[in-house]
Amino acid sequence: MYPEELVKPMRDELINAGFEALYTSEDVEKALAKEGTTLVMVNSVCGCAAGTARPGAIASLGADKTPTNLTTVFAGVEKESTQKAREFMVPFPPSSPAIALFKDGNLVHMLERHHIEGRSAQMIAQNLAQAYDEFC
Repeated sequence: MYPEELVKPMRDELINAGFEALYTSEDVEKALAKEGTTLVMVNSVCGCAAGTARPGAIASLGADKTPTNLTTVFAGVEKESTQKAREFMVPFPPSSPAIALFKDGNLVHMLERHHIEGRSAQMIAQNLAQAYDEFC
């Protein structure tokens, strides 16, 4: 677990962009039970989360179509909500950072860490925008 003072700015970056932080398994279940599309950003303290995943997810919100709901869990910090979110991401193995798009509670698009590492924020935003175009 990481200290709150370390992760707060990383969490707030997403919250300030309109993401809802999910802290409990119940929060995750409620978020994914909503109709429409829900983006789940599995946040992390790693460099690729800071350099490309969070900026890419935020930049993707400038697309013509965007998810109905924006949510985030924080790996290594919010164990309960992260574990529950990952249960919905099966068959993909746990990955952080990761970005998942759900439609009516069903996983329809997934970016794992290996899709994020070494890619620019713009590439991640474009990938997500294509998914939004198809599913949102």
